[in-house]
Amino acid sequence: MKDQTDKLRDETIDLLNGLIETCKDGENGFRTAAEGVNDPSLQRLFLSYAQQRGEFAAELQACVAQVGGKPAVDGHLAGAFHRGWINIKAAVSGKDEGAIVAECERGEDVAVSNYRKALESGFAADIRSIVERQFLQVKEAHDHVRSLERAYEKK
Repeated sequence: MKDQTDKLRDETIDLLNGLIETCKDGENGFRTAAEGVNDPSLQRLFLSYAQQRGEFAAELQACVAQVGGKPAVDGHLAGAFHRGWINIKAAVSGKDEGAIVAECERGEDVAVSNYRKALESGFAADIRSIVERQFLQVKEAHDHVRSLERAYEKK
């Protein structure tokens, strides 16, 4: 029984740390995006999402510590090209708001996917409720950014 409990704890820690890294990626990506746009309303939106992701990461770090693990503190290091945020710097350097919004949307696709995968696994009820609440807010941000991307496509 102890081995199974340890295995579940380790799986929970791994899943939560993956979400922490996803949130840190989003925090950094949205902050970079905010710096790259001139539209004040987009700047505010991206900064609010950056702050949200930082808060989500902190909340998840507390969950990892609660179950006795060592929380991740940074975003993903390996495979960053597949994480959706890597092209944000190129879009920002070109000051192309449409491209920046498109890169944010691509990053949000990854975040939604990572949260979905994590929720397919088993979490204790208290942690699951936190992850589900965060997922709904990530999905809401994704949908908002997607609608902005579509608006830029029509311009």
